[in-house]
Amino acid sequence: MTSTSICVGPWVPNDVTDTRRLCISGIRTAIASLGSLLVTAGGWFLDAAIATGFFGLVAGTLVPAIIGRIPEPAREAETEQPPNDEVGGGSTGEASERKELYVDIARLPGLRWKCSLVTAVVAALIGSRVGFGPELSFLLYLAVVGVALALVDWRTRLLPTKVLAPSYLVVVVFAAVSSLLVDDWTALVTAAWGWLIAGGTFFVLWFIYPRGMGYGDVRLSGILGIALGWLGWGQLLTGIYAGFLIGGVGGLLLSKLKIVDRKAYPFGPFMLVGALVGVLFGPNVAAWYV
Repeated sequence: MTSTSICVGPWVPNDVTDTRRLCISGIRTAIASLGSLLVTAGGWFLDAAIATGFFGLVAGTLVPAIIGRIPEPAREAETEQPPNDEVGGGSTGEASERKELYVDIARLPGLRWKCSLVTAVVAALIGSRVGFGPELSFLLYLAVVGVALALVDWRTRLLPTKVLAPSYLVVVVFAAVSSLLVDDWTALVTAAWGWLIAGGTFFVLWFIYPRGMGYGDVRLSGILGIALGWLGWGQLLTGIYAGFLIGGVGGLLLSKLKIVDRKAYPFGPFMLVGALVGVLFGPNVAAWYV
């Protein structure tokens, strides 16, 4: 009769070969698990972040050229009424008379690599959250244009219509194509609601106190509302609220530091940062209420 031994303790490798196989198997399992965790960890996508970050690094070099090609308000005023309706933040018509020229902003030393770096970070953050979805089309467009608008608004307290108007068309078309590709027309309906809610809110604020908010902010809010609305209600509401919160707190802090005028500081950059917060954390905020 042949006796059979039963191991009741932990398994111990019999020789060096078993040990080596065990180590290799463990390493492979760890690498596979880590890779899966990094690529789609809690709804965050590392692969998309790397790809979109590289895109932003390249596309960001175009920001100075975009700024340099913006017509000055004096030329725009010939075809648009009222001439001061591009004013952002809390500035008045006087700011347009002594504003920094767009071509001078575009020629600032080191602007190309600085815009490239900022755009790369913004694009990478967007990609890390949404992955390789079709919505990247209008989100990456806004990443590039948003950097240009933020810089222009910061230095001139103006949000040029010549940039905002075509951006409406680009975002609407890309949003419609994205819905077509994923066969999700509900997202397009939510985008329309986003335009109505965000644009309507800022329009009411501008109508009540036009000296405290420029109409350029109203135009920008509609564009951001479309983009955030397409992503979902969580992104939309979080982005709008974050813009007001960051703008209020940030504006107060910067005014205390004598960096901006408390009664006339650009609000566009804070709106854009708030929109980015909505993209990144909107799904989490929505999950809290579901």
